[in-house]
Amino acid sequence: MDTQNPSAPPRAQSRLAADNHPNRRPHTGGGLIHENTRHTERFTVIGNHLTQHPDLSLLAIGLGCHIQSLPKGARVDIKSLTARFQEGATRIAAALRELETHGYLRRERERVPSGRIVTRTVSCNQPGSRLPTADHASARPTRPGPGTGPAPATGPAPRAETVAAPAQRQAARKKSLPAVPQPACPAPALLQQATDLLAGLRRHDPRLLLSACDTAHLAPGVAAWLERDVSPAAVRHALTVHLPDEPLYRPAAFLAHRLAAQLPPPPPFRPQASPPPATRHPLRNCDGCDRAFRSPSPGRCHDCRTPVAA
Repeated sequence: MDTQNPSAPPRAQSRLAADNHPNRRPHTGGGLIHENTRHTERFTVIGNHLTQHPDLSLLAIGLGCHIQSLPKGARVDIKSLTARFQEGATRIAAALRELETHGYLRRERERVPSGRIVTRTVSCNQPGSRLPTADHASARPTRPGPGTGPAPATGPAPRAETVAAPAQRQAARKKSLPAVPQPACPAPALLQQATDLLAGLRRHDPRLLLSACDTAHLAPGVAAWLERDVSPAAVRHALTVHLPDEPLYRPAAFLAHRLAAQLPPPPPFRPQASPPPATRHPLRNCDGCDRAFRSPSPGRCHDCRTPVAA
């Protein structure tokens, strides 16, 4: 009982000695010194995961910081960035691909209301953590906290269709329709004529009853036909002839397909005939008063040929 164990340590030892800690370096007098001033305006919060990324190049890190500091709607295509910086288009394109590979950039194709397809560039300041949309946030159930009872029942939760705004539903429906041709000069009178033509299609076939949103989407396509010297009767005949016998569940999509697939070619160029040049007679001397006048043949001037009243 009185024999001591010589192998037992006298006290608990620390995991690492104070001088061997990995974050403690000996002070040699060199290194970085920060002289910081607090920003109150015109600053951008950028994470160190971008500025100290181990796999990104220095050009990609700088370009990513520049893109995150730009306002919404700024142009970040290769041509605009090449005009802004001294690096060439090849290096800037490679840096954009690096940022896209690591999730700091995302390109999305979207159809605008005019029918064109544009590319949107989305800048992500923290890749892998996309913000939830409003519909997902409202549909996410909330768990009651500890010690609280169940939430009182206030009726059934509203459906997503009732929560969405009418403008959003119309935009989604308009986006789902096929693209239609666009007129070269969308004059208001031409679009109004196209709208009236589409509104009158239901008189030829009740299945061609269109909503206001569908009519606004199809009107530029009809205007493109009218712009090519096609009469309104011919456009109406092309849209209503040989309709299928089965019910038309989406008449707007059917008409949009016809407007795009059967678009006639533009009319041939007809140069306007210039008027013939006016004939210019030579100057001659009047035989009566010896004044100069223009005439195809010699003789008297207008005053000498006109009889003077007595």
